[in-house]
Amino acid sequence: MAVEVLTTADGRAKTALSHAHATRWQDARAAGEPLAVGAASPPLRPARPEKPELLPPRDVPRRRTGSPQGRIALLHALAHIELNAVDLHWDIIARFTHVQMPMGFYDDWVKSADEESKHFNLLCDCLEAAGSFYGALPAHAFMWRAAEDTAEDLLGRLAVVPMVLEARGLDVTPGMMAIFEKAGEKLATDALRVIYAEEVGHVAYGVKWFNWLCGRDGHDPKDVFHGLVRRYFRGALKPPFNEEKRAEAGLPPDFYWPLAEVLAEAPGTAGFR
Repeated sequence: MAVEVLTTADGRAKTALSHAHATRWQDARAAGEPLAVGAASPPLRPARPEKPELLPPRDVPRRRTGSPQGRIALLHALAHIELNAVDLHWDIIARFTHVQMPMGFYDDWVKSADEESKHFNLLCDCLEAAGSFYGALPAHAFMWRAAEDTAEDLLGRLAVVPMVLEARGLDVTPGMMAIFEKAGEKLATDALRVIYAEEVGHVAYGVKWFNWLCGRDGHDPKDVFHGLVRRYFRGALKPPFNEEKRAEAGLPPDFYWPLAEVLAEAPGTAGFR
């Protein structure tokens, strides 16, 4: 099921399949007849539509959000992130079946993938209401590079994707909501409000299973997290941090503040895009 999502290119088709598979999984669990967790061979990179064109992050045009065109560009970038998130959550299900995990692990990432599918469609609806569509503008593949780098390391994947990249979303989303609210764009404001509320849970799932794996193996989660982020994350962790929402997700300040200070001192580092 996960590989079927990963190998579907069109965004709307991918998310429809994601919803259908999530419902099937959840219904089976509720009925006390859980589906078997087998093994799969996910592709290194998920299928993607011909558009948007994927560029290096530095080559993606930046537009000011004070204009309608700039806000469309922001929505497009967010839709691209959410589509990547759909694939990231199905990928963690398919890629690491050799690691023995409780059924709750699969429950959490199926739920996350289902919610990311909703988020992508909400943002596509906003784009279409504004006279645009997903694929109309170029995008970048920054998030998926993190998936490739951690393709053989479940702890590394949990550290970088939910605990760094998705936690960054908690930091920046309130400012984005304010942009659309000021512009009187209720549809986008409401969509971001839904995304903001549900992303806390995705970060929390990352923290939960990261801590679970560290506890199982007798390792200190904070020390392991610092080592893995230094190894896999290319760039500085950029304050200001949304400490309230990070704490709600179970991510304490002593996990991320030392990394921001250490990585910020390294020459040639770049912030999260």
